[in-house]
Amino acid sequence: MTKITAAGLALVVALASTTSLCAQTTEAVPADSPEISPGGLVLGTEVASGDKIGDTYTVATFEAWEQRCIRTESGIDPCQLYLLVKDADGNATAEFSIFGLPVTEANPAAAGATFIAPLETLLTTGLMLQIDDKPAKGYPFTFCTQIGCIARLGFTTEELDALKSGSEAKAVIVPFVAPTEKVELAISLKGLTAGLEAVDAANDAADAAAAAAAPTTAQ
Repeated sequence: MTKITAAGLALVVALASTTSLCAQTTEAVPADSPEISPGGLVLGTEVASGDKIGDTYTVATFEAWEQRCIRTESGIDPCQLYLLVKDADGNATAEFSIFGLPVTEANPAAAGATFIAPLETLLTTGLMLQIDDKPAKGYPFTFCTQIGCIARLGFTTEELDALKSGSEAKAVIVPFVAPTEKVELAISLKGLTAGLEAVDAANDAADAAAAAAAPTTAQ
């Protein structure tokens, strides 16, 4: 199964920082302030359609997972599989995205992923992820933006197979205000296999389109 190339990966990773359903932002209203009538009634502003280059949009859903793509000039867009992660009370807490990668001698990762945790996460403890009853692994947070703190994960072929055949993964983060406590987040793996197949197919098409559009070097 062909995976996304390095060029496509750059676009896919950009998806992690474009929109965030559970993120804290510094803007509560659109940049273009809506018109207000003398009576104090807001007349509203036009909502972006998501049709601009660089916008993200949802193509399909697979159980709780979404196939999200980023719009490009070619119209053949790279994608990743996205999940809004909720806590035990049903509150949106984090975001998890995954996409296939080409395995090479230099790159043993068969898939890459991003995990976006709330800004109030204790970064020094990192992220712990466990697939079903397999040994847990720790991952550092790479950087933080206004949408949250981001950990970038790589999965080997064996780990990717475990994700596809598994039923649930568990992510653990530690709150900054309560460093002795742990927040356990359940990540359903239902729909992940079908979702990744759709993402891989979309990225194969995007890679082929990019290769066809690339200028050839004269011999």
